Amino acid sequence: MEFYSSIAWKRKIMPNLKVLFLGTPTFALDSLSALLNDDFFKVVGVVTQPDKAIGRSNKLVTPPIKDLALKNGLNVFQPVKIKDALETIQALKPDIIIVVAYGQIIPDTILQIPKYGCINVHGSLLPKYRGAAVVQAPIINGDPETGVTIMVMDSGLDTGPILSQEKISLAPNETTALLFPKLSKLGASLLVRTIKKYIAGQIFPKPQDNTRASKVGLINKVDGLINWSDSATAIERQIRAMNPWPMTFTNWQDKTLKIIAAKSVPLNINQYEPGETFMHYDDFAVQCGINALIITELQLEGKNAMTSTNFLMGNSKIIHQILGKPFDKPPIIG
Repeated sequence: MEFYSSIAWKRKIMPNLKVLFLGTPTFALDSLSALLNDDFFKVVGVVTQPDKAIGRSNKLVTPPIKDLALKNGLNVFQPVKIKDALETIQALKPDIIIVVAYGQIIPDTILQIPKYGCINVHGSLLPKYRGAAVVQAPIINGDPETGVTIMVMDSGLDTGPILSQEKISLAPNETTALLFPKLSKLGASLLVRTIKKYIAGQIFPKPQDNTRASKVGLINKVDGLINWSDSATAIERQIRAMNPWPMTFTNWQDKTLKIIAAKSVPLNINQYEPGETFMHYDDFAVQCGINALIITELQLEGKNAMTSTNFLMGNSKIIHQILGKPFDKPPIIG
């Protein structure tokens, strides 16, 4: 904590605080917008990931944060590795660096440049979830709440001391698609309020309790594959956590069947084989390892997404068949 103790905490608010912003996806947009719309901050540049070639045409797609930065006349830097931008960052002389879902580990040589450190907007309540899929993790684990954390970065992975946190409750039908924009807006608002208090010496970094920490990795396409032997509760959470990507999916007649939505309350039915479909009154249901799940929206490979009612009009033969049998060909899960 030598870095923090060296700062003179009792000081006046500094308008035009020179900010270097590091971020890449849509999750970072609200935070950059909040900084640009507040006269307290002066954004001197944006560092983001390089443009990526997407699809068969290899068309270059720019990061969302780059588009916003260019619209606001900001200098944009896109190093393949952040360490290669060391001299550029030093030349900008930022008072503080704000990092929001940048996508690379920030080396110590850069962490030490700004006098007020590097501040991160983290999409969960540290120290519980550290790593990549921190927005999805509370949904998968059935947590009643999540939130955002503003922390001072150090050389570890999400291990830096905490400046502030704000919680929100998770709705029973919460999906990652719904949660991302909520956390993005919450993080942007908390970031602005926190930085002003931090610079004024009104709040201090507090070390994390490492005994309460857990690490979560990246979400991969295969994480959407449903194991019908799991409980209905676990599968329903998986469906919500994997929406919008990679979506949950199973196999029916050697075709990929995406399961888009299900009712949040499982059925207390355990008389069928895991993966077997059946009708529960007017609802389309699937037996799981424990209890059953009512499916409300799905999409068969090569078809549009539709409600289960509409799906059954053309696919009634699916009833009392077993979903999830091994694929004879690689599944289409993109």
